[in-house]
Amino acid sequence: MHVLILGGTAEARRLAELLHGTPGVRTTSSLAGRVAAPRLPPGEVRLGGFGGPGGLTAWLRAHAVGALVDATHPFAGTISRHAARAAADAAVPLLALRRPGWSPGAGDRWHDAASLEAAAALLPALGRRVFLTTGRLGLAAFAHLDDLWFLVRSVDAPEPPHPKRMDVLLDRGPFTLEGERALLRRHRVDVVVTKDSGGAATAPKLTAAREAGLPVVVVRRPAAPEGVPAVPGPEEAARWIGELSARAAGRGGDTGTGR
Repeated sequence: MHVLILGGTAEARRLAELLHGTPGVRTTSSLAGRVAAPRLPPGEVRLGGFGGPGGLTAWLRAHAVGALVDATHPFAGTISRHAARAAADAAVPLLALRRPGWSPGAGDRWHDAASLEAAAALLPALGRRVFLTTGRLGLAAFAHLDDLWFLVRSVDAPEPPHPKRMDVLLDRGPFTLEGERALLRRHRVDVVVTKDSGGAATAPKLTAAREAGLPVVVVRRPAAPEGVPAVPGPEEAARWIGELSARAAGRGGDTGTGR
């Protein structure tokens, strides 16, 4: 059975690792290509978009895909919607692999924001030195805040538009708690902005902010497509694929079961 993994996340790589070498299962991991040097998973890999839901539908059919796993970033709302539509049109089973989001604990000073623009509107009342960890593609939302200073951490260097007063830290997680504590102290950060990405790789900044008594603006996730089953981890996704593969083998390889 050919499994297409829409990836780019640690969970997607882990799923490809779990499936690699599994008898009767072939994997292709699709990466958006937005990072210059992505960490490649085992198995086949393709880079770039599909050209919308119609292009993805055509790819699923042309490559005889028997199962589709949407393991993209929780904020990759467009590709998730395209995946739901393409899977329905091509009658390919679809599963969403979504790491759980973060929840505030005792001592946290979290401020929810529905979007990057909403997060930017909150900042002037919260601090002057901002640790911005929302990635390099959404900096335009903060470009007008000339009175604030930003420390922007991203894997690749950002391009304009972006804040005028900005230092860039090129780095890739996972990050340590001690490292995040030192970063906040060194740059005299007084407010943190993050997306609710979930997972452990970037969570230490939240603990460091809590310890320092700093406010954190948390951009909440976009709504997931309705009707798509979801699991929280790669192991559960691997079991789902194993069950599909076993059923397909029992039917002589026919995976056209729909969703």
